Amino acid sequence: MPATPQRGRTLRRLTIGAAVLAAAGLTAAALPAGADTGHAARTGHPDRTVDVQLLSFNDFHGNLEPPQGSSGTVEEAQPDGSKKSIPAGGVEYLAQSLRTARKGHPYSVTAAAGDLVGASPLLSGLFHDEPTIEAMNKLGLDVTSVGNHEFDEGRTELTRLQTGGCHPKDGCYEKGKKFRGAGFPYLAANVTDAKTGKPLLKPYTVWKHKGVRIGFIGVTLEGTPDIVSANGVKGLKFHDEVATINKYAKVLNRQGVKSIVALIHEGGLPASTSYNYHCDSPGPGWGSPQASGSGGGISGPITDIAKHVTPAVDALVTGHTHQAYSCTIPDPSGRPRTVTSAASYGKLYTDTTLTYDRRTRDIVRTSVKAPGAVNHVVDRTQPKAADMTSLITRWNKLAAPVAARPVGHISADIAGRGAAAPESPLGDVISDAQLEATKADGKGGAQLALMNPGGVRSGLAFKASGSEGDGVVTYGEAFTVQPFTNMMNVVDLTGAQLLTALQQQVSGPNEASPKILQVSKGLTYTLDLTKSGAARIVKDSVKLDGAALDPAKTYRVAMNEFLAGGGDGFAAFKDGKNKYVGPSDLEAFTGYLTAHSSADSPLTPPKADRITVVK
Repeated sequence: MPATPQRGRTLRRLTIGAAVLAAAGLTAAALPAGADTGHAARTGHPDRTVDVQLLSFNDFHGNLEPPQGSSGTVEEAQPDGSKKSIPAGGVEYLAQSLRTARKGHPYSVTAAAGDLVGASPLLSGLFHDEPTIEAMNKLGLDVTSVGNHEFDEGRTELTRLQTGGCHPKDGCYEKGKKFRGAGFPYLAANVTDAKTGKPLLKPYTVWKHKGVRIGFIGVTLEGTPDIVSANGVKGLKFHDEVATINKYAKVLNRQGVKSIVALIHEGGLPASTSYNYHCDSPGPGWGSPQASGSGGGISGPITDIAKHVTPAVDALVTGHTHQAYSCTIPDPSGRPRTVTSAASYGKLYTDTTLTYDRRTRDIVRTSVKAPGAVNHVVDRTQPKAADMTSLITRWNKLAAPVAARPVGHISADIAGRGAAAPESPLGDVISDAQLEATKADGKGGAQLALMNPGGVRSGLAFKASGSEGDGVVTYGEAFTVQPFTNMMNVVDLTGAQLLTALQQQVSGPNEASPKILQVSKGLTYTLDLTKSGAARIVKDSVKLDGAALDPAKTYRVAMNEFLAGGGDGFAAFKDGKNKYVGPSDLEAFTGYLTAHSSADSPLTPPKADRITVVK
């Protein structure tokens, strides 16, 4: 794809070493990447090693059209230390990027690490993500693991995405066309039926091409039940990622499959937000000296997983955290192993070179100066894939009657997902909308509202794509922000319970990676990041409408049903009493936009000053 030298050139690995060729008794020197010539031309036999191109991505979330605002950009580190923002993503460009990358590579396999669907924009979400599965089939995806969002609509719907068939309630969306399902396997090795103990879907698959065999094992994070609604995971058990991968690596080895890649929907947090930052490198770009497999530039759950997954696995393709990284982290034997993630929404893809040894049937893992895995930008300057343009046009036509309806007006971009933490302007708007929808007597009597940050899926762009005028917010754009259609709940919580919930943002399972709730107007407090754990919430600072929080007093608190069920590690919310079920979060959001904005008086982005941060 057209790009700068840093972004545009695939760095190929050179395998340097010597090996005895049993048949010819010759010594093999370093082989060019992907070579099937040389010795083959002289003897009529294939070379001992061949480079397999592994293309991968993760967390696509049904973003068929280019994501808006900051959700649709990636940061590129520049030689002078500055960062450049690059518009990226959209399936028309992702398909084109992958097809261009495959040219000249006779051995190429494409894999994903979960969350292809779920929390999707309206173009895909309105049709239960059938358009995204169709697009994945067309762009040549070979295999994916499940992610937590594959369970948003439950096991029956996930099975339908794999096997096909029209939706049980909505039916077929196009006359004479039946949904065919995924033309690639969804892998769910660590998800089993609670009663039978059997895997929900295939645990692994083996990719084969001209005598080369590579096994893929797919898992989602063990904590999926903590971040998905109870109905979505009903009747299922989620097992330890490491134990499961190690189990099936042995199964594959017994079948003679020695080359293995793990697709893991769990991730980490790199030290830099630049896509071209290498976790092993002290510098901003690929040209910096490597630290030989230290992986010191990344933290989070994937680091512990990578250190304990059996050395029989040759590479880890990861996701979930929506971050970009390319690392080498030592396996239990001390050998460096690639661990990668390609951000989210189809903005990047990773090109990894796997050097396959035909005699041992294993991947040759050697320490090299150039990284064996490189993230590339899915930039929007390249030509669009025509078949994806046709797909988008077709589904947009079906969605248009719903998607194009105006629901509000804004005066400028309102940052949401991707905004600077801990509080986003759109998070404030959403929590205010939820409070307004539930505060009246007979409608819940809420006094405050809390919104989980992960539920804010995008921002609102003043100048959006499409034909509507600048500043107009359509139903489709609102759906992209709030796609889950979670029902609003209002519950009784004491001041003490509410304080505990606020402390759970930065302690327990959320201590390493805080989940800061978005708060409605009137609730204020101080977040002291110089402290650790629950102490980060300054107790005396928590106030509602200017009055200090009373531990003994009962408050009516609005939140979506996911939070009310203890999602995202907020166990305190499960103790809420006197539950009232209100409208959906999307209804609350669109209703608020309509009531508080017009073409003559658009909604202005709030200041996002309800949480005072001490650093």
